[in-house]
Amino acid sequence: MSRAYNFCAGPAALPTAVLEQAQQEMLDYQGMGLSIMEMSHRDKVFVDIAEKAEQDLRDLMGISDDYAVLFLQGGASTQFAMVPMNLLGAGETADYINTGQWSKKAIKEAARYGNINVAASSEDTNFTTVPPQDTWQLSANPAYVHYCPNETIGGLEYSFIPEVGDTTLVADMSSTILSRPVDVNRFGLIYAGAQKNIGPAGLTLVIVRKDLLGKAGANVPAMLNYQTHADNGSMYNTPPTYAWYLAGLVFEWLKKQGGVANMAEINQRKAEKLYGFIDGSDFYSNPVEVISRSQMNVPFVLGDDRLDKPFLAEADAAGLLNLKGHRSVGGMRASIYNAVPEAAVDALIAFMADFEKRNA
Repeated sequence: MSRAYNFCAGPAALPTAVLEQAQQEMLDYQGMGLSIMEMSHRDKVFVDIAEKAEQDLRDLMGISDDYAVLFLQGGASTQFAMVPMNLLGAGETADYINTGQWSKKAIKEAARYGNINVAASSEDTNFTTVPPQDTWQLSANPAYVHYCPNETIGGLEYSFIPEVGDTTLVADMSSTILSRPVDVNRFGLIYAGAQKNIGPAGLTLVIVRKDLLGKAGANVPAMLNYQTHADNGSMYNTPPTYAWYLAGLVFEWLKKQGGVANMAEINQRKAEKLYGFIDGSDFYSNPVEVISRSQMNVPFVLGDDRLDKPFLAEADAAGLLNLKGHRSVGGMRASIYNAVPEAAVDALIAFMADFEKRNA
């Protein structure tokens, strides 16, 4: 069977080796006569799978025992509410940086639960820049500072981790987690939807420093309280067991690839190739300032948008799938997460060069 190259922003490509192992174990997991998705989450077999997945993630990211690792449901969008519900006390203010559509959604949701200060925004540049930190207007004593290191829709990425002193730093790492090393100790809380670099949709990771647990108010539902999930090993209710299992397979795969440091080198190489081609062309362009370009999501436009439909149709026919840009911005977008091989980027560049030659 021939597999296409998938540039979808999410749900995104999964490693072929992971899919093949899941296929082999689909009907009969290790001779047990049933599938993982039919198994009780309380069964020792699944508990072992869950515990190994957590340990592998801790190994990959260097997560210390000072942090709880939670495997939750609801996507990153539920975290837009859970973060303030758990970290923003009565009368307190949280600072948010607005660099794109996901930041805007997080800000809008958080405002339901307390005082929100938008300390900086790049909306006036149509989210093509990251505001330099020396321009941020942070609150005197914020409960936390929230930012989205990578905005998938606009292809905008921070080139730095914000310096916020002793203030709790919160990051939506849905599209960058596990793509490069990160010093977890600089953050109070990291959350990430799974469907980009972790596994299939349906799972959300939360990495939260343990001293931040137990701050939720009495009116916060148990299912939306981080303490509940930390106390119950993410099994207060039935978790998304199959997604958890698949995430574990991805973590194993990442270890076999040499870990996140090696993935970072590959990802940088992929991005440099694609941006280099775009910048060297008079036919394609990328609007984001160079220092703030995303390694994971590369948007680009054609010189003549009347060619968008033929470009996408021919790309699909060539096995280069899901290149259409987000509906809010148009154009094209190539998402080149961990599971997208370098050969896929090479094939995309070759196709783009040929299309330009025939249509410029």
